[in-house]
Amino acid sequence: MNTNDFSPLCRIEYFSGNVSMPTLKRRLLKEWIIRVAASRGRRVGEICYQFCSDEEILEANNRFLGHDYYTDIITFDDSIGETINGQMLISLDTVRSNAKLFGCTYRRELHRVLIHGILHLCGQGDKTEDEEREMHRLEDEALALYDCMLSEV
Repeated sequence: MNTNDFSPLCRIEYFSGNVSMPTLKRRLLKEWIIRVAASRGRRVGEICYQFCSDEEILEANNRFLGHDYYTDIITFDDSIGETINGQMLISLDTVRSNAKLFGCTYRRELHRVLIHGILHLCGQGDKTEDEEREMHRLEDEALALYDCMLSEV
């Protein structure tokens, strides 16, 4: 399957408020996101990543979800049919903390969080233990694909 044909109107944007924008291989990330979505039978429409601080994500988590705790990502799903659309708020502070906690690089954890949001938009939940296990498996599978794509560049 030609992934370019699968998502002809794909637009992925990245914004940062009061945090420094991470260095991103945007072209590679776009192709990766398109491939992961295609593997789940979805097209990519409009995706917006907003990078923020812990304080900003705590405020959003409280305001929109009624949760009074920090998190790495909040995904707002605007998907229509098979086309995924959404906005994701990502705390770079929590990504950094989790990278140390999980013993991986900051970049690896950032990629895991980026694709975690995409998997949510594709319909993958993580509320139950089974869903969480499947989410981790899909994240690992997607990260392996990214590694292969990176080695081909």
